[in-house]
Amino acid sequence: MVSEMPAAEQAAIRGDAANAGRPIPDGAEIEVCRERIRSGTLLADLFGPQDAPYRSVIRWTPGAELPIRGRPDAILRGMLILLKDNIETADMPTTAGSLALVDNAPGRDAPLVARLRESGGLIVGKANLSEWANIRSSQSISGWSAVGGQTRNPYDPERTPCGSSAGSAVAVAIGLAPAAIGTETDGSITCPASVNGVVGFKPTVGLVSRTHIVPISHSQDTAGPITTSVEDAARVLTVIAGSDPLDPATAEADARKVDYRAALDADSLNGARIGVLRFLVPNYSAETQAVFEANLQAMRDAGAELVEITEAPADFRQIGGWELTVLLTELKHDLNLYLASTDPAQVKTRTLADVIAFNAAEPRETVLFGQDLFERAEATGGLTDPAYVEARERSFRAAGPEGIDRMMAEHGVVALTAPTTSRAWTNDPNDDDRSQGSASRLAAVAGYPHLTVPMGFDRGMPVGISFIGGKWDDARVLSLGYAFEQRTLARRAPEMRPPAS
Repeated sequence: MVSEMPAAEQAAIRGDAANAGRPIPDGAEIEVCRERIRSGTLLADLFGPQDAPYRSVIRWTPGAELPIRGRPDAILRGMLILLKDNIETADMPTTAGSLALVDNAPGRDAPLVARLRESGGLIVGKANLSEWANIRSSQSISGWSAVGGQTRNPYDPERTPCGSSAGSAVAVAIGLAPAAIGTETDGSITCPASVNGVVGFKPTVGLVSRTHIVPISHSQDTAGPITTSVEDAARVLTVIAGSDPLDPATAEADARKVDYRAALDADSLNGARIGVLRFLVPNYSAETQAVFEANLQAMRDAGAELVEITEAPADFRQIGGWELTVLLTELKHDLNLYLASTDPAQVKTRTLADVIAFNAAEPRETVLFGQDLFERAEATGGLTDPAYVEARERSFRAAGPEGIDRMMAEHGVVALTAPTTSRAWTNDPNDDDRSQGSASRLAAVAGYPHLTVPMGFDRGMPVGISFIGGKWDDARVLSLGYAFEQRTLARRAPEMRPPAS
């Protein structure tokens, strides 16, 4: 039943819920939506001024009406949702932040978008991103795209929003929507969620369809939710998880998926053995390390048994090099297939080589950085190249069976934990404030689930804690993160400050 509470009061409830990391109360989102999205009012007029200093959104859904689909009791009924602008919708272009795709409007919903709509979700726009999901250049700037400009971190606009799902995380952090969909190849959901003080979940690769999403790597790509609470992340995942005949990686998804919201247990830390990835911890800032230690004690107080894992997997330091070979090789193959599926009247760049030529001729694309990774990808030898085959086999084995799986089995733990990353670093490439520490690589390369939940602050900037599990352990990882969240309630919404100039 839809509440009759006045919209202003509903908006206050919505804001309080976001600040405290709680899900939006049932009915509140619909009521606020009906008040804001009334006949003759454009979404850009309603939400644009709030976003203007942060540039988290590339475009708003056109028109003044957002019909709610699905049954009255649909799990997402009335929830406002933003999509990273590498995910196709029938009613908006999909650019991946690139001017080469600015007219790419094939008129189709990605399967995950169709699932969101049929479950009552309201797609309100497309979020900015690191152009081409940060794979164009080794010098790329997180949150910048030629189409959308520079997305700003609302906690400090002079610091990075991280990427590549920068706009998705910032939009949720500033309250434009309680949920957004990001994508991750390695860190692109979890890093921006962490540094913008929100929840981010990278599912098991194969749980969520990648069809009609601009790709990097079929081995590592996945979409996932970014929200203000673990419960809302679980709600969204319940909807978008499932098999897709056009994406062979999802063949097991229908059999593996569960009701992730129903599986949440606020007492799940009690008695759980969790491995602390101690070998990663020295890489983080001193402040983040101190916050992490305090939160480990909070988990102990909740009944968790923490097991120190001091030795990294045997080939841990080699994984990054193998991973890059995989990503560049698959980028050329997968992006060429995607571009071939677009309308040639809308997208003139039909191959990666065409995109490279377009960028070279378009100064707005290369004003800040080049395209060395694209050029290296174009030079790769394809999916039958022995160098690629070996790199994929060795990287997956080192991260999965000999990495996460072995650590969990040998130490008898059900999940792993570490800081997600340290405080956001500055956008200035010439200073000495740099990225410090990351927990993303093992789960990214293995294709295993990875959740980040706000755990506190490092010099006033939010930092998250990571929970990582084995393949298809998505429900358990979410439940552990939910129990942690309910125990600590560490999220605080930003006191938003616009950029200095």
